[in-house]
Amino acid sequence: MSENNQLPQDEQKKAQAEEAAGQSGFMAFWNRPIKVPEGKKQRTMGQEILSWIYTIATALAIVLVVRTFVFELYKVDGASMSNTLVDGERMFCTKFDYLTNGPQRGDVVICHFPNRGRTAFVKRLVAMPGDTVEIKNRQLYVNDELVPDPPKMYLMPNSDYPKRTLQENEYFVVGDNRGNSHDSRAGDVGPLTRDQIVAHVRTVIFPFGSFRTVE
Repeated sequence: MSENNQLPQDEQKKAQAEEAAGQSGFMAFWNRPIKVPEGKKQRTMGQEILSWIYTIATALAIVLVVRTFVFELYKVDGASMSNTLVDGERMFCTKFDYLTNGPQRGDVVICHFPNRGRTAFVKRLVAMPGDTVEIKNRQLYVNDELVPDPPKMYLMPNSDYPKRTLQENEYFVVGDNRGNSHDSRAGDVGPLTRDQIVAHVRTVIFPFGSFRTVE
């Protein structure tokens, strides 16, 4: 009877000994000096690991800040901005300028659509708050002035849009390939709000042979 009672105590002691040995081994590894160039301050393995963790965390924080407030790279997906932008091209897009001045009429922008989450779309901003926008006879008018179609890009039949005055915080975007673009003309998109316009397309950076400024 006493032998059976003693067995769990022996196992417990063994487990405690193994745990202590493991902790001892870890501390030995953590406090182990590492080789450093002559004249440099001696460091332990633990200090080196913490230094790497700090460096990686700092780099990730910088990347997050840059992507949120400075610039970001986007890829063109589709033909809605042809021939200004071509499917598969990579664009360099700035964000810092929109923190102060805001988007301007004529900018090519990266934007989000309602109920589409964080999916990014590239369109041209054609009308601002207070502007009137209208499509009649397959032609775009902003403030009753004709906005010419981009070269070789034409509106399709039955694409008229009734005249509308944009309210405060409403922005109207369309694709340069107006006959093949899902944009503010569609009922499920409509005019965008300022917070849905996230970046200003500046240059095409890839393919390298296609490097150019986006007007």
